Amino acid sequence: MDMKTIPRADAAELVLPAADFDATLKFFTERLGFRLDAIFPADDPATALVSGHGVRLRLERRGTGAGGTLRLLARDPAALARAFGGGAAAVTAPNGTRIEFAAEDPPYALPPERPSFVVAKMGGGAGWGVGRAGMLYRDLIPDRQNGRFIASHIRIPDGGPVPDYVHFHKIRFQMIYCYRGWVRLVYEDQGPPFVMQAGDCVLQPPEIRHRVLECSPGLEVIEIGCPAEHMTCVDHAMPLPNGTPNRARVFGGQQFVHHMAAKAEWKPWRLAGFAARDIGIGEATDGLAGVKVARVSGTPAGEAVRHGGEFLFLFVLEGSVTLAADGHGSQRLDTGDAVTVPRGLAHRLSDCSADLELLEVSLPAALPV
Repeated sequence: MDMKTIPRADAAELVLPAADFDATLKFFTERLGFRLDAIFPADDPATALVSGHGVRLRLERRGTGAGGTLRLLARDPAALARAFGGGAAAVTAPNGTRIEFAAEDPPYALPPERPSFVVAKMGGGAGWGVGRAGMLYRDLIPDRQNGRFIASHIRIPDGGPVPDYVHFHKIRFQMIYCYRGWVRLVYEDQGPPFVMQAGDCVLQPPEIRHRVLECSPGLEVIEIGCPAEHMTCVDHAMPLPNGTPNRARVFGGQQFVHHMAAKAEWKPWRLAGFAARDIGIGEATDGLAGVKVARVSGTPAGEAVRHGGEFLFLFVLEGSVTLAADGHGSQRLDTGDAVTVPRGLAHRLSDCSADLELLEVSLPAALPV
């Protein structure tokens, strides 16, 4: 449906039951500061229209249903709680409506760390679900580590325009790696739309506006986000692209990154026998997170290693490798498989195929040992 052509309402009101009519009306007008706009019938009032705090309420003595919840939003919800709730975070009206005082623009909530060892296999039981804008999602960390991290393998089977819109995310960290195919995107302050090819990667800083425009058939990307449950907000006002580029702009302490694989420089990785290309996310996030792609460049030693970081994620882009982890045995990881390794767990990579390529995402960028 074309939102520009459908009829628009002139106003909206929330209808609430008010069996104890007088007490409910007094609560909303005298305690919460709503304005009385209309009341009827005069001889036996049963309906009142009140407005305030950006909302219009219709209180009906003969109304049915539950009282519901009315959330009053402000930059300083504590001030609302002091003014209207006697300091309480929520109060209940005589009609049963729960009044909550909350932040108008709350930050993301970062759950406590709960590291886990997780192996996600591509074959045999890898489930795909339908997510936002019709995209297919495969969960690579099903336990979400207490809601702190999400890793998604995302697929768009059909190419062409993507039914996306200008939006942003309230996040701590988010990156997208183009695994298969290509996708055309546009970002706030980054100039005209551009195409990400297979092997390319972007860092999406907190709250940067962006939009997915079109993609090739069979597009696949790997997306890592923190926290796992974060809000996606639509920006109805900002057109993209949006004027003169400002590629040095900082968003929430981070800078946008568009890494192009074709221009990458390969250097030794943290494990002997491998080379890696650095995506540049460590520098752009001031060390918060790092992303690299590693490949076999010699004879991997297969030594046991540990890390002391917050998060370590490996995705097999191509080839295969044997992973052995203390207490978890050994298993073969093939193309499309992923593993999340918690801090302190000794693990080894061995028996690597010649074409092995790994995507590594870590927090922090420089993993402590």
